[in-house]
Amino acid sequence: IPQDYEAMKTLFEQTEKGAGTRLDDFMKDAKFKYEVGMKDYVTKPCNSWFEFVSLKILKSAFSLDLLTDFHHFVRKYFTNPKLITLMEFPVIFLGAAPKDIPALYSLMNYGGYRLGTWYPIGGFIKIIESMHQIAVEQGVNFQTDANVEQITINNKKANALVVNGKKIEFDSVIASSDYEHTERQLLPEAYRNYSEDYWKKKTFAPSCLIFYLGIKEKIPNLKHHTLFFENDLDLHTTEIYEDKKWPSKPLFYVCCPSKTDQNVAPENCENVFLLMPIATGIQDSDQQREKYFLEMIARLEKHTGASDLLLKIEYKRSYCIDDFKSDYNAYAGNAYGLANTLSQTAVLKPSLRNKKVKNLFYTGQLTVPGPGVPPSIISGKIAALEAHKN
Repeated sequence: IPQDYEAMKTLFEQTEKGAGTRLDDFMKDAKFKYEVGMKDYVTKPCNSWFEFVSLKILKSAFSLDLLTDFHHFVRKYFTNPKLITLMEFPVIFLGAAPKDIPALYSLMNYGGYRLGTWYPIGGFIKIIESMHQIAVEQGVNFQTDANVEQITINNKKANALVVNGKKIEFDSVIASSDYEHTERQLLPEAYRNYSEDYWKKKTFAPSCLIFYLGIKEKIPNLKHHTLFFENDLDLHTTEIYEDKKWPSKPLFYVCCPSKTDQNVAPENCENVFLLMPIATGIQDSDQQREKYFLEMIARLEKHTGASDLLLKIEYKRSYCIDDFKSDYNAYAGNAYGLANTLSQTAVLKPSLRNKKVKNLFYTGQLTVPGPGVPPSIISGKIAALEAHKN
């Protein structure tokens, strides 16, 4: 897919007559949703529906397609299966099939295809290092290798954390750990917002199977971002969200940052990242991982013309459901938080505030505004402001 929007329009027009003009129409609508969402919705703490009671928000709500599903919305503009898949693929990471996701989320297409996908030279670690540096300059004290074992409550206030067996007092607590883990493992039952049954009934966004590869050869005909769409998207999403099983004909994403950034691989080598979305809670095993790895490598070779990549792998690491559980205590091994379905939107998401402990707050992909790195960072800002107000 071309980086330049005008070139992308040309590609759409070549693929389907009139699709270039309709892409403009689609993006005009998506831009409106993006701007309304970023200005009026995304920074709300969602403690109450009354936060959304304003003439401006009510007027815009009628144009946000909250009651139209994304599946039908895309087909109002395009008929070619490749173009439809291209527009639908980003929303499957929101936690449901396009037929179950509000058309509001065409705003993701505007963000990705119109505003562009941005990459920090040196890799995503540079974002983390920069945020860490700014925080330290502001006086933040980071404690690493610090296992939080308990949140202690006194007079309905979180007064301390037990960290590596040591009690440390705080004025307020903001938990960015997995929400369900925080409640069930760190809090006494009497102070939890939600029961175990509550989480069992929730719809989660996908987990994923990831491979990190270092390859001793430059791979031809491969760009920084490549989406492998040879198979049917509807089948893949059905197997993720309804059948809850490993995909029979998967779609997957390949990132090769060494095509853009010479800092992430030695000379004449490639840094390659493979990602395949999968259902949460399914059985994870080395055998399953290897089966899909071999399939993805075969399809990568077919697309690029590369050969014998298995013999040229210098570094290989896999990451999947069991790793999300062990490293992040992620509920059911989820990678992307709760699904952004209409019944799990805004006030209907798990609360940013603990309802029984007045100075305990939650942040991250299982609360507002939702899954993804930017929303998770925004949730941290919202939680910090709520803590200050408190």
